[in-house]
Amino acid sequence: MRKTIALNTEPHVIAVGPHELEFQPEVYGDEFVDAYVELQEAQKAKGVDLENLDGTDPEALRKTMRAVRVFLARQMLPDSAEFFLRLDVIKDGQVLESFQGADEAHAFAAEHPGAQVRDALRLPTRAVAEMLEVVVEMYGAGSGNRPTGPSSGSAPRSRPGGTRGTGPSPSRASTPTSGR
Repeated sequence: MRKTIALNTEPHVIAVGPHELEFQPEVYGDEFVDAYVELQEAQKAKGVDLENLDGTDPEALRKTMRAVRVFLARQMLPDSAEFFLRLDVIKDGQVLESFQGADEAHAFAAEHPGAQVRDALRLPTRAVAEMLEVVVEMYGAGSGNRPTGPSSGSAPRSRPGGTRGTGPSPSRASTPTSGR
């Protein structure tokens, strides 16, 4: 018997508004798990539960959302990752400088009174959270990470387990019959 397991070769694409972010066709399991564990540790350290944001400290939420972006960017192709992580320092509607790291961006902004640090790709929190769900499903053993098309040497689909009974089904037993 010969079995062939297909691997994705084309990047995954997530369209967010007018932007298309390209993700790696395949991610090695250990690299994905390491990145995911780092994300979970960052969430726990900051006390943020992305499922329930009530009462969350805004600064802790900002840092957690940055950790989510870093996790997502680790699964992206380089150009998409650079754009997704880029932080712009803005003053009076003008971009003064762009950075990849938050510490550098905030230090630069501190030197320019009135400047603010913003993501180059501004997204609602729900969009980033949805991207996280999609990526975890895509790479984290969800059904979305398998290439389409049959693998050669695949066995035919098995019949469902259990035995076929000969008695009436519950729905048939509860159906009234005429003459009773």
